[in-house]
Amino acid sequence: MEVTEENLKRLTEVLTHTLSPEVNQRRSAEQFVAQVEGNENYPVLLLTLLTRDEVPPEVKLAAAINLKNLVKKSWIVDEDGTNKISPNDRVIIKREIVDLMLRSSEGIQRQLSETISIIGKYDFPAQWQELIPYMADKFKSGDFNIINGVLQTSYSVMRRYEYENKSEELWREILFVLNNFAQPLTNLFVELMKFAAENANNAAALKMILSSLVTVGKLFFALNSQDLPEFFEDNMSVWMPNFLSLLNFSSPLLNTEDDEIGVLEQVKSQVCEDLTLYAAKYMEEFEPYVENFVTAVWNVLSTTTLAVKYDQMVSHAIQFLCAVAERDHSKRLFENEQVLSGICEKVILPNMHLRPCDEELFEDSPDQWVAQELEGADSETRRRAAVDFVRVLSRHFEAKMTLVFGQYIQSMLSTYNENPMECWRNKVAAIYLVTTLSAKGSTARQGATQINELVNIMEFYQNHVLPELQNEDVNRLPVLKAEAIKYVISFRSALPFDAVKLCVPHLARIVTAQSVVVHTYAAAAIDKIFLLKVGNQSLVQKNDVSPLAALLYTNLLGALTLQGSEQNEYVMKALMRVTNIIEEDLMQHAGLVVPQLVLKIQQVAKNPSKPHYIHYLFETLSLVIKIVCTSVDNAVGEFDRNLFPIFQEILQNEVDSLIPYIFQIISLLLERQKVDVPEAYMSLLPFLVMPVLWERPGYVVPMVRLLQAYIEKAHTKIVQLGKLEPVLGVFNKLNASKTNDHEGFYLLQCMLLHMPKEVLENYWNQIFTIMFRRLTSSKTTKYIRSLLVFFSLFTCQMSSARLIQIVDGLQTGMFSMVIERLILPDLQKVSGEVERKLCAVGVSNMIGETTVYSGTYSSLWGVLLEAVVKLLECPEDSSLPSGEHFIEIEDIPAYQGSSARLIHASREDMDPLKGQVENPRIYLAQRLSQLSQSHPGTMASRLSQASQEVQTHIMNYVQMAGCSLT
Repeated sequence: MEVTEENLKRLTEVLTHTLSPEVNQRRSAEQFVAQVEGNENYPVLLLTLLTRDEVPPEVKLAAAINLKNLVKKSWIVDEDGTNKISPNDRVIIKREIVDLMLRSSEGIQRQLSETISIIGKYDFPAQWQELIPYMADKFKSGDFNIINGVLQTSYSVMRRYEYENKSEELWREILFVLNNFAQPLTNLFVELMKFAAENANNAAALKMILSSLVTVGKLFFALNSQDLPEFFEDNMSVWMPNFLSLLNFSSPLLNTEDDEIGVLEQVKSQVCEDLTLYAAKYMEEFEPYVENFVTAVWNVLSTTTLAVKYDQMVSHAIQFLCAVAERDHSKRLFENEQVLSGICEKVILPNMHLRPCDEELFEDSPDQWVAQELEGADSETRRRAAVDFVRVLSRHFEAKMTLVFGQYIQSMLSTYNENPMECWRNKVAAIYLVTTLSAKGSTARQGATQINELVNIMEFYQNHVLPELQNEDVNRLPVLKAEAIKYVISFRSALPFDAVKLCVPHLARIVTAQSVVVHTYAAAAIDKIFLLKVGNQSLVQKNDVSPLAALLYTNLLGALTLQGSEQNEYVMKALMRVTNIIEEDLMQHAGLVVPQLVLKIQQVAKNPSKPHYIHYLFETLSLVIKIVCTSVDNAVGEFDRNLFPIFQEILQNEVDSLIPYIFQIISLLLERQKVDVPEAYMSLLPFLVMPVLWERPGYVVPMVRLLQAYIEKAHTKIVQLGKLEPVLGVFNKLNASKTNDHEGFYLLQCMLLHMPKEVLENYWNQIFTIMFRRLTSSKTTKYIRSLLVFFSLFTCQMSSARLIQIVDGLQTGMFSMVIERLILPDLQKVSGEVERKLCAVGVSNMIGETTVYSGTYSSLWGVLLEAVVKLLECPEDSSLPSGEHFIEIEDIPAYQGSSARLIHASREDMDPLKGQVENPRIYLAQRLSQLSQSHPGTMASRLSQASQEVQTHIMNYVQMAGCSLT
């Protein structure tokens, strides 16, 4: 595409149409963009549109977003080497984008800044050394729009220093940045502080200056996150006094409404975050400044109201005090009893009590409340910070803290008992405080695992928590009810199990509460209690749950009809857990459960809004299908009739978030067909092998799973319909992908196991050629492991002679390379019990082959024998070649794969040799015995060339097998 006026005009029209409310016009425009985005000059056309005054602002924004998405998707060259952004376009983008970003409006600036960040992640600093020096030079411009643009973009490039793992490469990059950026940033910081003082009476200027200072603080945090740079250590005398000034600074000109976070609060919050970093990681160097900052932060907390706008600042301020208090040599600042009482009274208690805004959140945003309070989402709340502070102080002063808070707790409970309906907030705070004081350590799976021995959690539970759960009115004081349930969740492993188990009927009743938070907590508690284990033994057994199943199913399904909980993931997860425990006892409730699940699938097809709910819904469905189809002969047909119309609608409407699940459920149903595969399934097959579908990463794993089911149940029809070659085409595509090559082998192995030998006979040469070509062009440890397993299975299903014949047919003597370059160096790297057994048997087959024992490859017989003995006796070799990062198959994102992978719909682990070879050591001995019989008098001399250790193992195998070597 040339950069011409005609093309610019056409692109403007297309981008305008991508914003159209008319679906067909929008889709057509999006398809056009998808077709042309790989053309040379396309990114340049987008950049050019951004410079044109006559282009409407919304089209410019669309151009900026398209450029960002293109860079995000295509800046890294594809696995197959396709470069969708030409080298020349890359040069132009990097040359023009910074200046263009700096002179753009705020919305476009944000998009271009993110684009620079994405490019920087891959090209900076090695291929874009000029980026940071160029931006740092812009600090001198004096134009705050430019300065803020540079600061924001610099932070978008450098923020990854906050979380990336340490490495030499990362530190070299940070050093480069420090050398080019740290001094200009410090100079700018000093200048901004000076400007702030000079403009103390100018509200507009102050806001602009402090806005810049917020980002300066973020950059300071990023640059200091990995280690304390020498530059910043040398310049602490510049940064720290200015940070102190910012903490002490106030101006009525910057006041905002109670729920509007002002720029001054943002600055102080960021300063506290920076100080927390230094207190936590660099206390030795930071020590001279600590006491002044503790005083300043205490003043901030003491003079701050409970208004929402201060929440983040208060949270970060308390976190700073936590970081200081955590250090043994700093505890002196807090150990005075009056100081502790002051902290409890002025900081901790006010921030643990519910505020009107908290109650609004409970009512109006239950999802957010649950995420913060139940799951501990990474949110900067006052309550979370106060909890952390209590726990840190309790480590040093447990007895004092327990005594001080014990008095407050008794007082709060007393006021509640006198007037429950008016003083229920006091009991909420009391339970919250007891939970905080008592739980010294916890895990997500078990809840509290270390308990403060000075608190009797069982007595508190019986006297103050259980009565709230036993109250028949499930809608009474919902926040208090929720806090009581949370207490059970927190101490489920620490309380006597019988006491916890007795909660379940109460929780099952509370699931009917109108409050979304309350019935969500109740469902979560049921799930977590049912997961409790001692060692590998589940504490809750089928006979505990089955008598309650009718109540649980009725109430949990009822909760999914309540407003706000139509897609409640905790309720659906509890449903799944109940089903998983009672197993075949589900059949007593199938008439209630199955229709409801079908209805939920119908509903979610129209509005798939909650990913976790969707996952647990399909997980529950897959579990129900397995149980019901095992118990009832014709059940699979009934599922087909109910589910297929919904599935077809989902596929036709391309509901991406559901399709990976649909494929897995269809796989499950297909594998349970007891007669000929119905036509509805076969009509789906042509759709399944369409190449375009395999371009979507999230579809790959479930589609391979489904194709395996087709190969197993309908391989004859695959051949009759002429779909064998398209299926092999899928293997070819997967084989070329470093991410999905193992999936290709799963497909090929399934064909080898289930298809008649003659069907594939004419394709083996082509298949092996494809595999060796990939091996030559892009060898990885994962690929070699997969290949060795496949070769081994091939020897079991076909023969080792056929394997050698095919390999040598591609190139004379090539099988020696397979032995020397693949089997010998990499056999020990094969992992997995079944896979290692397969390889042991496969190599034993090769050893037993005449061509290897006494023919062309006889010189390699001894080393092959040593390799298989080592495989049988030594642990897996998990080392990798230098520079190779091995991705475990389970770690590969696949909807993007793993998140959409249903445990109960997964393909059952199968040992292809089950019933044929039970012990690979005995099998090796038997193969050697057969060889010795067919080549009498030769075995002893061949074995004598092996090491003494190998000979000893062989003799043991022979003895185990009860055979002999002549």
